[in-house]
Amino acid sequence: MPQLELTTTLAHPATTSIEIPIAWGEMDALGHVNNAVFFRYIEIARIDFLRRCGSHALRDETGVGFILQFVEMRFRQPLVFPDTVRVDTKLLSIEDDRFTLAHAVVSKKTNEVAAIGRGTVVTYDYSAGKKAEIPAKIRAAIEATRGG
Repeated sequence: MPQLELTTTLAHPATTSIEIPIAWGEMDALGHVNNAVFFRYIEIARIDFLRRCGSHALRDETGVGFILQFVEMRFRQPLVFPDTVRVDTKLLSIEDDRFTLAHAVVSKKTNEVAAIGRGTVVTYDYSAGKKAEIPAKIRAAIEATRGG
């Protein structure tokens, strides 16, 4: 799949959304949420996406799970406390052993996209200590998020 520009619409229409309240301690000395925290927001959304697809139960049963291979973020506007962010997630692509998600971090206060991110997740067999194919059951659940 060709690399897509990190635009504010990359994660829309969203497959899943999760709301995360901004904590006071997430702000830095400049008075806005530290950029590193945005990566935690999309991590929470990625884990929520995987949980909804049933991957946690699969890892418990088989030892096969996922690891993050690549992540990037484009920051569009600062976030400040108090606020809540909504992180929208959408499946961009899926291959035999990996898939890529897009995320939009949206301020509930302004209803504007504060950041857009993308991450590639690789299937990993923790028992064997190596990359693996996406199990059919999970692949079907991930592909079903496309809605068609």
